[in-house]
Amino acid sequence: MAMDSAEVVQLIQESIPDADVRIDDLRGDGDHYSATVLSASFKGITRVQQHQLVYKALKGRMGEQLHALALKTGVPVET
Repeated sequence: MAMDSAEVVQLIQESIPDADVRIDDLRGDGDHYSATVLSASFKGITRVQQHQLVYKALKGRMGEQLHALALKTGVPVET
């Protein structure tokens, strides 16, 4: 079962409210996405911890409804 990109964004933003989330459907099948997630809450934690927070936000759908997620995370650049 595929997962809509809007649902991916919604789940991430529910867990990380300040997240700026950008999703690209890599194959057009709703099953393989690339996501960039920027959040001030990532400041001071490792990249691995950032990714863990995003995967936790997906509430077990990774590997089931969502087959692949190329993930980039970081802290927004202040201007």
